[in-house]
Amino acid sequence: MLLAELLDGLPEPLASQVFTHSSWSHRRGESYDRLAFLGDSVLSLAVTSYIYPRLTADRYGAGRLTKIRARAVSGTACREVARRLDLADRLTAAAPAERAGAMQSLLTTRVLASVTEAAIGACYLHYGYERTAEAVVEAFEPEVEAALANPADFKSTLQELLARRGELVEYTVTEEQGPAHARTYTVSATVGGRSLGSGTGHSKKHAEQRAAEAAVHELEGEDD
Repeated sequence: MLLAELLDGLPEPLASQVFTHSSWSHRRGESYDRLAFLGDSVLSLAVTSYIYPRLTADRYGAGRLTKIRARAVSGTACREVARRLDLADRLTAAAPAERAGAMQSLLTTRVLASVTEAAIGACYLHYGYERTAEAVVEAFEPEVEAALANPADFKSTLQELLARRGELVEYTVTEEQGPAHARTYTVSATVGGRSLGSGTGHSKKHAEQRAAEAAVHELEGEDD
């Protein structure tokens, strides 16, 4: 993978910063946080530049493009790239001996996503945008193709939104109507005992997607 090659070629100060968690750095500026901030923007631009010319304007407006990109560069997507790059092992190896026992609890989706973004940010600083963007598109290609094939995965989108808040969603069937061969289900998406949205469909999975869509809109409205 090209991104792995670029990462291996980074100068030591940058490479070390990519794999420094804030909990064991003497100064916050020595951790991967700032590089992750930069890498997040590079990742977004690289994927946007890749998908934009592939998708026609008559079928893909700004809203649909935003959903596709959001899924392609989500924390879950970054975690999968981190797995393919063995970033968890590299972060563990870089940890001080006294932090070794706590490493397993640190290897969350959020941390692995941040390390992935930090790696991208470091590559951008060292190699420039064009070379880094090429590596990013190659690394995220499976996630981009999955997003293009199923851009309206509202359950994944909702999961991402709630992960930032440290919350989980529970889907509950609240109503079933119709005969067995044409059953209609109504599902509620509940977070912390509060229903954020409900949806109806001819399968539980479809009803869950509609409930998740309603919940996403509710949360986005609150954020606005």
